[in-house]
Amino acid sequence: MEEKKKSSDKKSNEKLEFQWKKAGRTSFIWITIILVTVYFSSILSENRNNEVEIEYTEYKSYLDEGAIKKATIINKTFFGEFKENQTIETPLGMRDDIIKFHLTMPFIDRTTTEEWDAAGIQYSFKEKSIDWTGYFLNMLPWILLIGFWFFMLRRMQGGAGGMGNIFKFGKSKASLWTSDQPRVTFKDVAGCEEAKEELKEVIEYLKSPKRFQKLGAKVPKGALLVGQPGTGKTLMARAIAGEAGVPFYSLSGADFVEMFVGVGASRVRDLFEQAKKSTPCIIFIDELDAVGRQRGAGIGGGHDEREQTLNALLVEMDGFENDKNIIVIAATNRPDVLDTALLRPGRFDRQIIVDAPDYKGRLGILEVHTKKVVLNKRKVDLKSLAKGTPGMVGADLANIVNEAALLAARDKKLSIDMDDFEEAKDKVMMGVQRKSMVLTDEEKETTAYHEAGHAIVAIRTKGADPVHKVTIIPRGRALGVTMQLPMDEKHGYSKPYVDGRLAILMGGRAAEMLIFDKMTTGAGNDIEQATQIARKMVTEWGMSESLGPMTFGKKNDEVFLGREIQSQRNYSEVTARMIDEEIAKIIRTAQKRSEEILNDNQELLHSMAKSLLKHETIDSKDIQKLLDGKKIIRRKPSIKASKSSNGKVKSTSTSVRANGKL
Repeated sequence: MEEKKKSSDKKSNEKLEFQWKKAGRTSFIWITIILVTVYFSSILSENRNNEVEIEYTEYKSYLDEGAIKKATIINKTFFGEFKENQTIETPLGMRDDIIKFHLTMPFIDRTTTEEWDAAGIQYSFKEKSIDWTGYFLNMLPWILLIGFWFFMLRRMQGGAGGMGNIFKFGKSKASLWTSDQPRVTFKDVAGCEEAKEELKEVIEYLKSPKRFQKLGAKVPKGALLVGQPGTGKTLMARAIAGEAGVPFYSLSGADFVEMFVGVGASRVRDLFEQAKKSTPCIIFIDELDAVGRQRGAGIGGGHDEREQTLNALLVEMDGFENDKNIIVIAATNRPDVLDTALLRPGRFDRQIIVDAPDYKGRLGILEVHTKKVVLNKRKVDLKSLAKGTPGMVGADLANIVNEAALLAARDKKLSIDMDDFEEAKDKVMMGVQRKSMVLTDEEKETTAYHEAGHAIVAIRTKGADPVHKVTIIPRGRALGVTMQLPMDEKHGYSKPYVDGRLAILMGGRAAEMLIFDKMTTGAGNDIEQATQIARKMVTEWGMSESLGPMTFGKKNDEVFLGREIQSQRNYSEVTARMIDEEIAKIIRTAQKRSEEILNDNQELLHSMAKSLLKHETIDSKDIQKLLDGKKIIRRKPSIKASKSSNGKVKSTSTSVRANGKL
């Protein structure tokens, strides 16, 4: 662990050192330019520092005294040099180190030259020459200012390309996939077989279009990959690039929009111009909702730049020129905010759902990711791991495999075993174990009975998901966890199941009241979840006996915010009061049911709470021993606790006793 930390610190230090060196080189260049300028200025000032302009009468007196040594005359300007230093009054005061002087002669004739000859002055006449040094010094501030402006403009544009970037704002930023890049194929993608089948047809059309054209089939213009974050939409696009064997342009929706007006539309046109030169080809736009949001949405109208970009994209996808074999594939997790013109046939013909994987899909994803790590194949059961991670997407499973590898390396193991995967799953789903958090004996006892209440109600409720693990070890924001895992994948929920779920949630509070006859803040999370479920039962799912199969409250989806900020009340105050009463009735019924179950199983409640206080974590095997009246005997510490990701009425079912902060 220390070696990894040192290696990581070394890499970060090297990166920081590189950045400092880069900044130092840039600063050195500008400091050098400034120093050179100061140097030349000082030389020029030193050359002219001991030279002054004098009056004609002073000149005559110095001429009569024979103090002038030599002179140069340029267009009636007399540049003279004294034989010795002279004391002359200057604008800055008296100076006694003056060697050179100059003045403008009123005239120069033969008499003047004879006077110079008589005084022994060495003189010469010269034509006026261009003072390039003076011109350079006068222009130097402007040159530095213009150079600094170009330097800053280049830095704002990313530094690459030099001054050419100034004229490339409207060029597309799409990157072209080439065959020498790392290749991803459909073999590396698991868990979304239907989506792969849809995209394989598109790839087949690009490889052999004549087979489809003979039957009069037209190429689909676009395919939209829709799914929640982490399901593998971008990975699917990379697999398309690896399988298609045609030019593949990829970019993000945010790459179109810039600070300059019209740049987005220009980049769209440039992108399709490049694509037309290399047809057939594929264009992949990731996070399409960044540029494809509904037009006209927002306070005071939409964003003109984004709308211009969207209009250009609509025209290019299905305009007058529609004979090019260009397929646009896009990915988004917010299809509800996209403009309807994008989703019509002729543009994005197909909406391919990339959903969370089922058991078979999760097993395939785990098999793909575990190929790159060293497994102890005798101890690792991927089927059990896939079954114990319902609701997880590909990114979550990849994270579990990576965390397991890190844990095994931290413990200096030669391979990854099942304990590492269990601990990694707990860490991903719940958070890191809070070893620094010390609970008092009273808090531990309350938490133990609270979690035992959840577990016993779950065990005694018909049709509820089996209890997988119960723990009182603090993890994340929870002091304890009761984790349930379903036997089979669930996609719909019956009213008895939901009623049982409510009773399980209220089991913690019921146990506290039964044993200690007091309420604690630990049930806050449970009550919040129960209230949300009960409200949905009444207002959305039509599971209320008194109100019947009706929905209440129309949601206003504000597209420009991307979330529901309010709901319209399309019912009366009397109905609102009935809804509140029905919600309270459902929750009270669930609490009464949990109290009855715990009253009938007080001996099991005490036994399970004492086991939790002793072992801190018990699993399904330990729970079965308690149900059989046996004691839990362990030689080694049990696997530490875990928690499901959200605790909603979905695949996993988890009850959490929060840490009591109000």
